[in-house]
Amino acid sequence: MRILIACEYSGRMRREFMALGHDVLSADFEPAEDNSQYHYQGDCFDLINDQHFDLMIAHPPCTYLSVSGMHWTVRGLRDPKLTEDALDFVQRLMDAPIPKIAIENPVSIISSRIRKPDQIINPYQFGEDASKKTCLWLKGLPLLHQTVFVEPRLICCGAEVPNRVKYGCPNCNGDKVARPRWGNQCDSGQNKLAPSPDRWKERSRTYEGIAKACAAQWGSLGVFNGDEGREAVRPDQQSSIFELLGADSLPCRVDVGCEIEGG
Repeated sequence: MRILIACEYSGRMRREFMALGHDVLSADFEPAEDNSQYHYQGDCFDLINDQHFDLMIAHPPCTYLSVSGMHWTVRGLRDPKLTEDALDFVQRLMDAPIPKIAIENPVSIISSRIRKPDQIINPYQFGEDASKKTCLWLKGLPLLHQTVFVEPRLICCGAEVPNRVKYGCPNCNGDKVARPRWGNQCDSGQNKLAPSPDRWKERSRTYEGIAKACAAQWGSLGVFNGDEGREAVRPDQQSSIFELLGADSLPCRVDVGCEIEGG
């Protein structure tokens, strides 16, 4: 398939699909962390409007969409137009002329302003010792199936409960329900990452377990060579996306803070 991974700089999703033999490009205003020549540094709609893709997985920026950050807008501490522009970008992605689309974001106002997600997943369902509720809006794609479930530790009364028994806290004798916590969480449930200029980058990277599941489950849906329903083309007649664009022809543009990998 010809695949576009929109708003991705890490290359994790791109690499998993490429490993299965697909023609894949990632696109983001940020440069590729892996310095891949299969990354377009610029507006993903430059590619959407110019190329045919069978599948797009998009990670639109969550800065002005996530429910956890909406208090900045409600309190008048940031321009509401930033949220409206972000919603418009998501709607454009949903309306892109691509037969199969997955849009990923954390819990956000996309659910109330555009439509509810088709699926909500967590990294711990895909072999990752981490909790991050992730919403998926799907078009022409099946729901993802859980691969490997990672058991959490259980915390109650400020301490880990032995034997992972929900009501087994020795301090309160089970009067309270122990809370599940995964590797990226403090006992209080907060993310362990300390504040830093790159914290948004660390938190926004796609988990490898989820990327592998997307590639394995959605990458096996068929090869349509750029147009759904078009007569199949022999492998020796196919031009890769990279050959169509050419490494030296990829324009570079840096617009800091515009497209970043999912919330």
